[in-house]
Amino acid sequence: MSNIKIPDRILAQYSDVFTDEVISILNSLSRFNSDIKFAMTKRMERRAERHKNNKPITFLDPESYIPGTSIKVQDARDGKFESAVIPHDLQRQWIQGTGPAAKPRATLENSIRNVAYALLSGADGWMFDGEDALGQIDTMSLDNQRNLKLAIHKDPLFLKVAAQISTEMNDWALGFYGHPIIQDWNTQLNFTTKIFRARGLHLDDRHICDQDGNALAASIVDSVLYVVNNYEALISSGASVVLYLPKIQTAGEAAVWNAILSELESLLQLHPGTIKVYVLVEQLEATFQLMEIRAALGKHFVGFNTGRWDYINSVADAMAWDNRFVNPNIESITMTYGYMRNYEDRVRRAVNTPDIHGNYSLWQGGMEPNIPVGSVDGVKAAMERAVTGAEREQREGASGKWVAHWKMVHIVRPVWEKHGALNQLGRKFPALNYTEWDATGLMELEPAPRTIRGARNLLSVAIQYGNAFLQGMQAAALKPADFFGNEDILYLMEDMATGEIRLSILWEWIHKGAVITE
Repeated sequence: MSNIKIPDRILAQYSDVFTDEVISILNSLSRFNSDIKFAMTKRMERRAERHKNNKPITFLDPESYIPGTSIKVQDARDGKFESAVIPHDLQRQWIQGTGPAAKPRATLENSIRNVAYALLSGADGWMFDGEDALGQIDTMSLDNQRNLKLAIHKDPLFLKVAAQISTEMNDWALGFYGHPIIQDWNTQLNFTTKIFRARGLHLDDRHICDQDGNALAASIVDSVLYVVNNYEALISSGASVVLYLPKIQTAGEAAVWNAILSELESLLQLHPGTIKVYVLVEQLEATFQLMEIRAALGKHFVGFNTGRWDYINSVADAMAWDNRFVNPNIESITMTYGYMRNYEDRVRRAVNTPDIHGNYSLWQGGMEPNIPVGSVDGVKAAMERAVTGAEREQREGASGKWVAHWKMVHIVRPVWEKHGALNQLGRKFPALNYTEWDATGLMELEPAPRTIRGARNLLSVAIQYGNAFLQGMQAAALKPADFFGNEDILYLMEDMATGEIRLSILWEWIHKGAVITE
């Protein structure tokens, strides 16, 4: 008896994605749907309670247990758990690129170009996005899965497109650098580690229901489709099976993910911990539970990533009840600003706390959103800023960072090449503390301007993003309208979080009576 319902037209159109093995495992893992729904209900209850009672987020009781595990919170903080040994192909991840593996409403040959750009970019890893940067329209999530399967299995169509793309990339590089960046495109395809970002626990899949008619959690669908369709090809080529897990807010939610991945490994007869995961720290609440999240994911966990847009949005949401908390211009909220600086510091301390076997985890730095297209002076200045930002993260202990466009890979990667070390695992930092002072620092505002120009920028980018979103593009190159026509100001690659944070800050300014500092 089937525990899931998939429309016949979807099964017919994507028979290469919904194989018999995929459907069988989706049936088995559908039992976790209720666990995910429950976890999301508890998430919203915690949020409502904070807003109702004007209550900030706090650290967990050290004597309590992480929900869904037998791990005591204090033991997690002390490293008394088993985490992953970093596999060979994740030891060096100086630059990870990000972007979807499909385009909205495109032919297969045009859509799969995205994967070719990624795997020929020279990035050490590429996070193929099934979440923030992938348009959730029609069957695009399935197009994303199909394209990845074709690329990982080196289908002739993908190889044909890759050959074409390599020529186009070298033509650009000759004009920009004065030399090609791809010597042998066929060999280059094997260089980049393939990583997939599944949709978060809060999202449902539009195509599949469980036996009760409830939409199946997109996290289950995405992880099953990617892993089951590709694990044999990846492992036989010597590559790891790697996921990025987004929007986790608590260690209890991480434990739900761990249960799903452990069951998936069991069904595929894979050794426990075969599937490796990075966690994007995109939520303020997660920063209060970093070691607990590491412990809950156990042998699957390899590292944290520190992002900007989603995290700022989560802080604004968590502090929406406090009229004293009003963000400044978005341009002021860099990774060295107040609560962002303290967030990054906790992440680097957490990954450099050893587990019970002395294993450390990775810290992948944040996003470089620049795209090197504009005036000569504008590109030069923007690239200098990008390199300066990468140098700061390298100094602070990151083992690498993200870029949002393939053209940025060879601009930023030399920052880590110059130092030569594969990673910065185990760098010595002070141990994490859990005091009231530490909690306050995660919500620290610093003096910074709030200006009319800042408001115009927020509104302009939010409207532009809405326009791109309605066209099916969840990632788009944007810049504030006041700078249209100014080639010295470059477009930045923005995704779903971009529109959210712009509107969140505008909401704060309006509803909390922000004082404009001009």
